[in-house]
Amino acid sequence: MNLDWRAFAVGSALFAALTAIFGKVAVTEINSDLATFLRTIVVLAVSALIIWARHEWQRPDGLSSKGLLFLALSGMATGLSWLCYYRALQLGPASRVAPIDKLSVVFVVLFAAAFLGEPLTWKIGLGTSLIAAGAIIMLV
Repeated sequence: MNLDWRAFAVGSALFAALTAIFGKVAVTEINSDLATFLRTIVVLAVSALIIWARHEWQRPDGLSSKGLLFLALSGMATGLSWLCYYRALQLGPASRVAPIDKLSVVFVVLFAAAFLGEPLTWKIGLGTSLIAAGAIIMLV
């Protein structure tokens, strides 16, 4: 069975929803920064297990320097995002934090158009505008 990107995107959304719910419960018991650190260890372990099971390990010296640089930048952005997200969950309700966090979709569309040259069609513009409107409504 060949799954395309849409199946993984829906999986990402489902797991992101569970992340909010499980994370909210966790940060009622554990400091958000420590929770983020511990969560990162779990992500590392799960990723290592998947790479090992699928025989996908590659030596770092054989990888693209540009790819590694941008992967490091992505990792830093992820870490900062998680720290902010868990702090927001610690301070606010998950039902409001998670939708506001989805403003990331708006930023991705704008950055993808500006930096990656991806097309900004009317459908993408309309969908992005609706996401932005929903997140803004959740802010007030």
